[in-house]
Amino acid sequence: MKMNPMGRTGVMVSELCLGTMTFGTQTSESQGHAQLDCALANGINFVDTAEMYPVNPISKKTVGKTEEILGTWNAKNKSRRTDYVLATKHSGEGFNYARNGVAISSQTIPEAIEGNLRRLQTDYIDLYQFHWPNRGSYMFRKNWDFNPVSQSKEDTLAQMEDCLEALQKQVDKGNIRHFGLSNESAWGTAQWLRLSEDKNLPRVATIQNEYSLLCRLYDTDLAELSMNEEVGLMAFSPLAVGLLTGKYQNNATPAGSRKTLAADLGGRTTNRVWPAVDAYMHIAAKHGVDVVHMSLAWCLTRPFMCSAIFGATNQAQLEHILKTPDVKLSDECLADIAKAHKSHPMPF
Repeated sequence: MKMNPMGRTGVMVSELCLGTMTFGTQTSESQGHAQLDCALANGINFVDTAEMYPVNPISKKTVGKTEEILGTWNAKNKSRRTDYVLATKHSGEGFNYARNGVAISSQTIPEAIEGNLRRLQTDYIDLYQFHWPNRGSYMFRKNWDFNPVSQSKEDTLAQMEDCLEALQKQVDKGNIRHFGLSNESAWGTAQWLRLSEDKNLPRVATIQNEYSLLCRLYDTDLAELSMNEEVGLMAFSPLAVGLLTGKYQNNATPAGSRKTLAADLGGRTTNRVWPAVDAYMHIAAKHGVDVVHMSLAWCLTRPFMCSAIFGATNQAQLEHILKTPDVKLSDECLADIAKAHKSHPMPF
């Protein structure tokens, strides 16, 4: 498994990251523990979660279960906590089941981290991420009507500085080690970086945004910032929530799949997406590579990639995905992918 730098932290993480957002709904505790054992045994040292997981569906009854499942694994494997890099999140206004959905701030950060640590049964979090910007985000299809004037620049910068100062206190206590963003923009990331450097406060190490063959917003703005500022992308949904497996083609809904829980897959099942997936499936078949492996391997070729976060609802899916590092895409395959992207841009 190839290892990549996690920003400027000096920490090295595996190019594939185990995503856990199904732990507690589609994936049971025993299955989650088995996935952790298998992932670590196969060279993965990076695990991502969040206080609001599991999702699909998110509910008051299950929220926090994912961290609790990771926590019971940590309790059983205390000597192995240093074997992997643990990333989790503070959800802020996007999360109504804790703190009544109030913004991320110096008032909410200590309480949120206390909850993360308790559920995870660990003394520290390696990478602490802000799940959603307080000012809003254009991610999750909101780019089509995103309003960038939801609050003043002065208020935004004041909130950012307040949060960074609170994070520094958590670093000083040993509760967290590094800081990352999620669902952020280029402008927002640049402001976090500027403030951290001006005030000598925690610096952004990573950005966790959606990225796949079907969703390449990152290429248009954040890629340049990512490379020049050494802030790596943690790509979520690199298989486009299963669309790039081909299992949903012809509008199929396999039993037990995410589509049984979210029929439109978070706004991704547009009329344009089916021919786009067909095109990538054709390229994979042409070059004799599995479409899952091709989709993930392509993500790993991107120069700004820190790690691609995948989720597996069962052991068979996990074992299949773990074969990805052995796949090398030819120049001809990459050229065909580039052509398909021009023919099918922004399919959702």
